[in-house]
Amino acid sequence: MLLGVYGLLSASFFVAMDAVDVAFTEASVGAGISTILMLTTIAITGRSELASHYRPTLALILVLIIGGLLIYGTMDMPYFGFAEAPANLHVSPRYIHDSMQEIGVPNLVTAVLASYRGFDTFGEVVVIFTAGVGVVVLLGLPGRRDENDAEIELINTSMHEQHLVVRIVSKVLIPFILLFAFYVQFHGDFGPGGGFQAGVIFASAIILYALLFGLSTARRIINQPLVQLLSGVGVLVYGSVGLVSMLNGGNFLDYSVLSSDPIAGQHLGILLIELGVGCTVASVMVIIFFKFADRKEALHYKPRETK
Repeated sequence: MLLGVYGLLSASFFVAMDAVDVAFTEASVGAGISTILMLTTIAITGRSELASHYRPTLALILVLIIGGLLIYGTMDMPYFGFAEAPANLHVSPRYIHDSMQEIGVPNLVTAVLASYRGFDTFGEVVVIFTAGVGVVVLLGLPGRRDENDAEIELINTSMHEQHLVVRIVSKVLIPFILLFAFYVQFHGDFGPGGGFQAGVIFASAIILYALLFGLSTARRIINQPLVQLLSGVGVLVYGSVGLVSMLNGGNFLDYSVLSSDPIAGQHLGILLIELGVGCTVASVMVIIFFKFADRKEALHYKPRETK
């Protein structure tokens, strides 16, 4: 809970420093989704370890070796905030002074992440998709029996009826949260926002609904196979924009060749790849939450043994 409060305070600090893009993500992930997943992890974790054959020596040695290599690699880096660092002398001035003429996007953060560093951002989206696949593989469980579904539904109904005021207020707010997510998604090139921020805000609304109205109700509304499909479609859309750029004679993720006007091509490419990012981020967040919740229910409501 303290980490969640810290995430909310950090989001406030980012707003005060005019880093609203980062504040969106920190408020949704740091203060919201991460706190929920951490509490769920604690709830499904036992007080004692079941297996006694665990030997952390090999893992500890591997971590020490990799950590030592990373520390060694940072020795040649310039000091933090060094005015004569190459990033401050060459990279930052190029982004600040030339991005409007080359990209035509008022939001400098979006221009850097979606265009100048488009390939790096593509790697980040692939990492998020891989994390979702890993959670599905690790926590994927067979479906429960029907009698347990009825028992869980009864418990959820009795529990959530005690929070009637919160449920009514949230039912009013959730449509506006979803609408704000769409605004952040499609207005990210003109103001704070983008696919990452919109994805976590959209997922937060779905998770809020599941917490207040029960997992059984949320499962009937949220088509989980469709959500899993969208997580891969987002990565496919992002990569396809790069392939179309190459087919049009440009480099991978060079949006300038997507239209006769290079600036219009940049806008079109950023819009499409941000849409892919939003689909993947929102889908993976929802997948992780439901898999954790399914795991918790599977541990607490095991099928009854029949004689």
